[in-house]
Amino acid sequence: MRLDKFLSNAGVGSRSQVKALIKKGQVSINDHKARSSDEVIDENNDVIYYQGKRISLCKHRYYMLNKPTGVVSATEDNLDKTVLDCLSKEDAKDLFPVGRLDKDTTGLLLLTNDGELSHNLLSPRKHVDKTYYVTCESEVTEEQLETLRKGVDIGDDKKTLPALAKAGQHENELYLTIREGRFHQVKRMLHAVGNKVVSLKRLSMGSLKLDDNLKPGEYRALTAEELKDLKGGSIKMPV
Repeated sequence: MRLDKFLSNAGVGSRSQVKALIKKGQVSINDHKARSSDEVIDENNDVIYYQGKRISLCKHRYYMLNKPTGVVSATEDNLDKTVLDCLSKEDAKDLFPVGRLDKDTTGLLLLTNDGELSHNLLSPRKHVDKTYYVTCESEVTEEQLETLRKGVDIGDDKKTLPALAKAGQHENELYLTIREGRFHQVKRMLHAVGNKVVSLKRLSMGSLKLDDNLKPGEYRALTAEELKDLKGGSIKMPV
């Protein structure tokens, strides 16, 4: 197996990130520094080190994508570019998006091949919080914020659960944290209080927060700490 593929599969980073790490001399094979990313290793017998720590091959991979507008949250689509098209072919193999962001919604999207983690993050019973930064058509009033905090009727069988709603940087913007995943939920919630969503960006999902250094369309592997926190359970709704 190629060294860069091994390290990518082990969750050290994307193919491009791994190549950079090898060039910096941070990867060793047995007792010598790795020479190039395309070096072939025996994954069953060779011992690989990254920054002095032994790396084991794991079957699951996890990437954070700053989803741009115009791409759909799907593995394939006959008409539109998908979120997997934002990744290299090697990194995208066997991955799927955890949940959906609308075509015109941007921000944090987790891509993985770990079905169990995906189920836990999306299960209604887990109540995983998702925070969005919302730009609206008109001013967001304190009355609208208070109504969102109590839960609103969006035309379903029952009202939405109470949300965390805070004023944003401008009078027509807000931070909205919800713990459900109903169809077009944020847009329908703002419509229910007499406003309209102009743009929507997801900032966090559970403990996972969007990396500010990622430009739209860029991605990176999750860190070990991010993955540990994400698997540890959902974050509590702030008070």
